[in-house]
Formats: sequence, structure tokens, C-alpha cells
Amino acid sequence: MKQFARLIDVLNITTKTNEKLAALQDYFKTANDKDKVWVIALFTGRRPKRTISATLLKQWCAEFCQIPSWLLDECYHTVGDLSETIALLIDAHYQPQQPTTEMPLHYYIEQFRRLEKATEEERKAFMLQGWTQLQTTTERFIFNKLLSGAFRIGVSQQLIVQALSKVTGKAPSVIAHRISGQWDPGNIGFEALTSDENNIADDSKPYPFYLAYPVENEVDKLGDINEWQVEWKWDGIRGQMIKRNNAFFVWSRGEDLMTEKFPEYALLQEQLPNGLVLDGEIIVAKGSTPLAFALMQTRIGRKNITRKVMQDAPVSFFAYDVLEYDGKDIRHEPLYERRKILEQIVAGVNQEILQLSPVVHCTDWVELATLREQSREHFAEGFMLKRKNSSYQTGRKRGDWWKWKIDALTIDAVMIYAQKGSGRRSNLYTDYTFAVKDGDALVPFAKAYSGLTDKEIAQVDNFVKRNAIEKFGPVRTVKPELVFELAFEGIAASKRHKSGVALRFPRINRWRHDKKVDEINTLDDLKQMLQLYGNK
Repeated sequence: MKQFARLIDVLNITTKTNEKLAALQDYFKTANDKDKVWVIALFTGRRPKRTISATLLKQWCAEFCQIPSWLLDECYHTVGDLSETIALLIDAHYQPQQPTTEMPLHYYIEQFRRLEKATEEERKAFMLQGWTQLQTTTERFIFNKLLSGAFRIGVSQQLIVQALSKVTGKAPSVIAHRISGQWDPGNIGFEALTSDENNIADDSKPYPFYLAYPVENEVDKLGDINEWQVEWKWDGIRGQMIKRNNAFFVWSRGEDLMTEKFPEYALLQEQLPNGLVLDGEIIVAKGSTPLAFALMQTRIGRKNITRKVMQDAPVSFFAYDVLEYDGKDIRHEPLYERRKILEQIVAGVNQEILQLSPVVHCTDWVELATLREQSREHFAEGFMLKRKNSSYQTGRKRGDWWKWKIDALTIDAVMIYAQKGSGRRSNLYTDYTFAVKDGDALVPFAKAYSGLTDKEIAQVDNFVKRNAIEKFGPVRTVKPELVFELAFEGIAASKRHKSGVALRFPRINRWRHDKKVDEINTLDDLKQMLQLYGNK
């Protein structure tokens, strides 16, 4: 645990990619093999389930530190993160009397898994043992995070792949494929996970997704438009559809196995050939016509997909690439060759639930730019530009695949609530709620926490602390004086929100120092946007 804590300290302190990469390489060279596997799992989203509720954690911490619960709550509201709050309180109230035996990371995680069926007394005993056995604030912080099922760290999976590639000597694409899919960190060793022999007898295993960068210059700088395959950038869920040995699977880009979420795709299990992996977009659609993403949200998170849900929000898979065919990895083949194979597959199936993502044909970039302005009418976000002779790569690369998105929608609003962030921002107010005017009233309609510089965040934090009006737990009501321009990708009707609308991917576009509160947009402006760009 101590070695893992040192790694976390480095990753949290530095913002330099090379330093993070060096720290990860050093860890993977020297750590216990079981710990390595669990670190890969943790950094790729395979964290343990919550073992103990937040209520019990606070209760036991207050007892251990001999402080009243209201004081713990005040500390929590100040720090902004429960795991960090507990670690700091224990550090202040407990001093180890003698050196204790250092236990590896995997010991604690394996104990967490065993505690899932333990009694409350057994869980409490292990909790107190961990708090007294561990030596540093960081170790206790990690212990609390793992126990609560909330462990997250700001390291991309691509950085993990790069570090493992350098340590093992295997290509990044190979490593990325090795650590994807379904595997249990408690039942596989480091060598088995990363070795060439490990094709993991898992027929569901997806390939790492190829991701595109936003267009950085004028599109005509990309050269002859005829060298590029142009497709709509669909607003759906990126996924892979896999059939191997008569078994059928659907994965999301976030490596969530979603086969059961889309029962209508079961028809394709019989229709698709074996040894096949398709890349595409899961979209709510009627035949070849995509519908608003808001309809997809009526399905996401549901445990049971009823017939009515499938009728109200029917999905199709818009395929735009084939990665494996006849059991062979064909990602190295040029896109135009993969496209020919894909067209044959979709035509052979001939089912509405499997659509071929159409290629958009234009004579020049000017014509394409005009067509791009119609993206929202197609429920698309713009265009994907793919070089016709490109291979299917791993992760986000520059040069062969670009996304040319339409400009975001914007609206001016005033901040009315603020809440502290988490992690390194736990002492700063960084999560904001915004409102528009409705007559003389202010109606909240969106939350956002990204888009400001560190300097601007500090200025807003100072304003909140000086102008807080009311306190509701960690939330502060503030004087409605700061005006911001919010950007967002889409708008939909919503019965859950007082404003009647919900925004897609809202973020702060800029701080409008030049505007006063009486100049912000109105609820009618939002409703007009809903009519123009919302659900049809």
C-alpha cells in the first residue's frame, strides 16, 4: 500500500505527462505482481464495489476520533471529500505507537471483496484495523476510497498503456487489447494478462477504440476532399458489436458490456457471420433516420427494457467500420478496403436494426461546410473526416481521423449556487448552478464545472466566500451578480427540471464581465432554442 500511495502522490502533484509516465513505469517495474494487476484494474475502471455506506464511515470515524458528528459534518463540508476528511481527522487524532506490518495493496482489496457478505461488526473491525495499521494520510485516503467504491484518479488509460508498453516491450495496440474486455483482477496474474499467449479465451473481448481529434485548422488544409471519407458524426453511444463462436456481445466505448441493454439486437446473433467485430454508433432511430439523443436517455440506466421502452425508443446500430472479419484482425487494412467488407456485411444481413453509416459526398470543402450547418437537423454533431487509406489505430491520434463539429449553442446566465469540488479542488468552489430570467424571477436550468482558468476559479471562489447568502449542506446560495456564457451541444424537454429543459454537455464558455444580470437570457429564449434545436 505504501508504494501505491507514493505513486498516487506523484500523480496528484505533477501535471507533466512525462513525469506521470515515468512514475507509472517505475511502479510497474518494481511492484508486487498482484498489485500491478489491481492497479491496472483500478486505472481502467474496474474498482471494487462499495463495501460500507457513507453513513457508517462517518459514524465510526466520529467514534474513533471522539468528536461530535456535527463537527465531522462541518469538516466534510469544508474539505469536500468524505474519504479525505476521514483521513485528515484520523491523522490529527491518532498517532501509531509502534511500526506496523506493511501490507500490499492487493491484501486490502481482497479483504474488501470478502467483506461484502460480512457482518457490520466484522466490517467495523477491519475498518478500524486499517486506520490504525496504515501510516500516512495518503494511505488512509486510498483505503477509504477503495472501501467506498469511489476510487478515481486523473490518469488516462492511454497513459497506462504507454507505461505498460515500455515495461513489457509490447506495442501499445497489443497492450490496449490485452487489458480491455472482461477479466477478473483477482484471478489473473500480471504475466498472464500481458503475455502474447493471453488471447484470453474470452470471445467477448473488444478492440481498443480509435478516437479522433477536433479539426485544428481550416479543413481545406487537409488537401483534396476526394482523399477523405466523410460521415455524419452521430450523437449516440459509440460501441462495438461482436460475434465469435456463435456468442454475441455489445460493448460501449467505456468498456461496459451492454448486450442486455439492447435486446432487439439479439436478432443479429443469427444473422451476422462468426469471427466479426463491427465499430459503430448505437442510435435511437426509425430505420435509417436517427432521432434525438434525449430518447436514448429514457433507456440508459434502466434495469428492465420492456417492450414499451423498445417501441418508444427503438435503436439501430449504425456501423461505420469492421475490425475483425472471418476471425482475422483487419485493422491494418486501409479504410476503403474495410468499407467494402462492411458494405457486404450490412447488405447481407438486411435488417433495419443494422444500418450502414452513409458516406457524405461533396465536390469540395465549401459545399461540405454548407452541409455541415444542417447537422442538427440530422441529429448529428457535425462530420467525421477519415483518410481513405488509413488503418484503424488505437486511442486518440492526429492525422488520419478528425471530427469537424458544429459550433456549440450558447446562452448567457447568472450563477446562483456554488459547491466545492473534490480532490485537488476540494477547498475551492468549482461546481456552479446557473439561472435565466423568467419575469422578475431567476430559474435554475444548468450546472457546470469546467471552462474556467485556475485564475478565474480563484476569483469566483473568493466571490462565493464573500457573497454567500444561505447554506444548504455543501451548497451556498450566492448573490446573483456573476454572468457567464454557457456552451452546450443540445437541448431537450425535461419534466425533471423546473425550467422544463435539460442541456447536453453544458460548460462555461467565457466569463461575461461586460454584462449585467438584467442582460442575461430568459426562459423564453431557452424554450425558443428547444423549438429550433430540441426534440422533433
